[in-house]
Amino acid sequence: MFNSTAEVVEGLGKQQYIASNEIGTVLYLAERLGKPVLAEGPAGVGKTELAKAWAAASGRELIRLQCYEGLDETKALYEWEYAKQMLYTQLLRDKLQNLLVGTETLGEAADKIANEEEVFFSQRFLLPRPLLKAVLSEKPVALLIDEIDRTDAEFEAFLLEVLSDFQVTVPEIGTLVARSQPLVLLTSNNTRELSEALKRRCVYLFIDYPTAEAELRVVRLKVPDLAPALAKQAVDFVQRLRRLDLKKSPSVSETLDWAKALVLLNAKNLDKETLDNTLTILLKHEADVQRARATIHRDDQPKRGRPHDPDSGTSFDGNIRPLKRI
Repeated sequence: MFNSTAEVVEGLGKQQYIASNEIGTVLYLAERLGKPVLAEGPAGVGKTELAKAWAAASGRELIRLQCYEGLDETKALYEWEYAKQMLYTQLLRDKLQNLLVGTETLGEAADKIANEEEVFFSQRFLLPRPLLKAVLSEKPVALLIDEIDRTDAEFEAFLLEVLSDFQVTVPEIGTLVARSQPLVLLTSNNTRELSEALKRRCVYLFIDYPTAEAELRVVRLKVPDLAPALAKQAVDFVQRLRRLDLKKSPSVSETLDWAKALVLLNAKNLDKETLDNTLTILLKHEADVQRARATIHRDDQPKRGRPHDPDSGTSFDGNIRPLKRI
């Protein structure tokens, strides 16, 4: 267990995750309070990576539940292996016959069989899914419930018992309580509003696109082979793209992919040809690509009568300055 916010930030840093003091504080308090963390924000800003780094920094195994539309208890919690149960029944048929020797009525036979129910209704017939694995784990684990906003309200309601008491109810067996309380992090890309009941049980964290300085630190850490000057140019360009009215702004993960692509292409600077050939690494919608190309190739001269800041890198209407100024 971490003893301070600084220890959390340092621990995440050792896992190559650059965390702000806010992130460190939220994780520290969540662990101390025994509450899950709900991390919301745009896709690709490092929410899933935060869970991985938190687990590694804590020395815990990471168990991941990837959410999707239609996810239900069976796929998230457990499956009951009826075929295995039936096989056990067939194999123990002779034993059952011996057990019933001497019984004279159906009631007596039923009572004798009932005394052996634990043989046929036990954890040996459970096929655990991520949630049950986290509850039954002998060792402390970290549980990532990724993209919870993709599920429906019914699944959220099912999660409340798990997040409140860290226990699950299996009808065939009963209530199973976590042997060691897991660290839990839920992520959401804000595709829908989550319930107040779910939010109330969590410590909230919003992770936005990073500042230019923070994103440059990430690029330098994750893609050390990219020349420092080119890394700064690349980050500045991505930051400017995010100010455009795009359907999907480039995420941090796409910035890193682009940085790796620049290394593979032995790029020396962001010339027109390099940008034209690699822009789709950053942008995944044709309309966004066309908008970006039209803007970055626009004439450098500000329009007459429109104020312009020569040092900001953008005109006041939000347009990206041309390539020679990057």
